[in-house]
Amino acid sequence: MEHPDPAAGPEAPLTELRDQIDAVDQQVMSLLARRLELVSEVGEVKGRHGLPIYAPDRERRMIAARRAEAERRGLPPDLIEDVLRRCMREAYAHEKNLGFSRQAPDLRHIVIVGGAGRMGRLFGRMLGLSGYEVRTLDRDDWDRADELLTDAGMVLVSVPIHDTVEVLHRLPALPEDCLLVDLTSTKGAPVAAMLEVHPGPVLGLHPMFGPDVDNLAKQVVAYVPGRFPDASTWLLEQIRLWGARLHEVSAEDHDHAMGLIQAQRHFATFANGLHLIREDRSLDELLALSSPIYRLELIMIGRLFAQSPELYADIIMASPDNLALIERYHDRFAEALEILRAGDREAFIARFREIGSWFGPHAERFLAESQTLLAHADAQR
Repeated sequence: MEHPDPAAGPEAPLTELRDQIDAVDQQVMSLLARRLELVSEVGEVKGRHGLPIYAPDRERRMIAARRAEAERRGLPPDLIEDVLRRCMREAYAHEKNLGFSRQAPDLRHIVIVGGAGRMGRLFGRMLGLSGYEVRTLDRDDWDRADELLTDAGMVLVSVPIHDTVEVLHRLPALPEDCLLVDLTSTKGAPVAAMLEVHPGPVLGLHPMFGPDVDNLAKQVVAYVPGRFPDASTWLLEQIRLWGARLHEVSAEDHDHAMGLIQAQRHFATFANGLHLIREDRSLDELLALSSPIYRLELIMIGRLFAQSPELYADIIMASPDNLALIERYHDRFAEALEILRAGDREAFIARFREIGSWFGPHAERFLAESQTLLAHADAQR
């Protein structure tokens, strides 16, 4: 029995077109490979001349120019921007192991207390790429603490939240000009402890990201000046060169903001997870019935529980102020629930508009930004 020749049927034009698409894809890959080669060259030039890997003004101008060019060519500007932003993310990752200029060329060695931890390793790698001598002090090294810390130029404490103050008080006397820094996600107690145990320069840092990032481009690092801020200028500039955005804040304002950004949000996610397991529905079925926005919400809940429960217990329970904030959240949840119990549609609409007014123009911007996130989430299905 003879089989029909696909080339003679309706598939023939599709086969030819698909072959052409495959050829174009090969050209695209060649261009992307060339782009990454150029990115490496750019990174080397930036490293030699002390330029940060992230240049927001250059990025904004480039995106605006490419969008305008896309419109002139009849291409969807959003598509072009999405492609370029994905290319830029890969470019920053491609630069992750390139060297950076050393902002404190005469600094003595750096000791990272907790350097074997994931965040400690990340900062150790970045400092090493910047040309500093980095040593670590971990649980089994305290009998060598005096030896490791003698003549240190900077001591960076990167230990769990509940251990930070105790570890700071365990430190032997540091050189008077040594910069003492912590990486804790609360700032009030650690900064106060650093000021107490060390008469020299002090700086509080809070990296607003996890240790699993490939690079620091576009990441946020909050910093709290402690004592002798001029002595930490080099470190802040070094972090800028790594591509991070720095935000100065007082310890009090930082901890209040973290209550909202971290403690309350993580607790609400924890409560959502608890509610889901008590309802005991099939997660696969929930995912199958979810639109991109609900799938993304499930993803944001689920990702928490793939991480360290000890870390999130420490973040949520770090301060009595967090408990007070979460209790106020509970009261406002009860207020909203009472509107529902009363079936008061007008009250719901009034509160909805009140909240929308507080968000102001950010609400429309967030709506637009979320469309990109949702399109990406939908593409992963």
